[in-house]
Amino acid sequence: MFINLEQKEIDYILENNYIGQLGYIYNNEPYVVPITYFFDKEINAIICYSGDGHKMNAMRKYPRVSLLVSDIDNVTNWKSILVHGKFEQHFGSDAKAYLHKFSLGIKDIILDKEQVKANFISDFSSKIYKDNIPAVFIIKVEGITGKKRMTS
Repeated sequence: MFINLEQKEIDYILENNYIGQLGYIYNNEPYVVPITYFFDKEINAIICYSGDGHKMNAMRKYPRVSLLVSDIDNVTNWKSILVHGKFEQHFGSDAKAYLHKFSLGIKDIILDKEQVKANFISDFSSKIYKDNIPAVFIIKVEGITGKKRMTS
């Protein structure tokens, strides 16, 4: 049986995970890619960063995006949420502040959830930039839905 999640369950999933599936449109085709994220509940936005390329170009052109976050135990026991929002790239001191908040937030989630101390962004994100500053963006949350599967 599939059931809508309550708001507290949606909030818990979004706030206590850091890997999601980002959906966006490029040349009228849907794309879905894994991404590391941090949900900033103070501003109701998801903070992310990326290399400058296909994904960033697509979101600049068509800023309507989605983020799927799932907690899956097995085929009959799972919860997932789908966030709809608007991409917004940030630069300069704003970008640095968001990246700092992103890093600290994810470190806390990893410590709490996995009992592992992450010291650097490279400990939880595959993108390391030596010469280029990463493209920092937020997804302003406009709506969230959630479902869970329960066995009877």
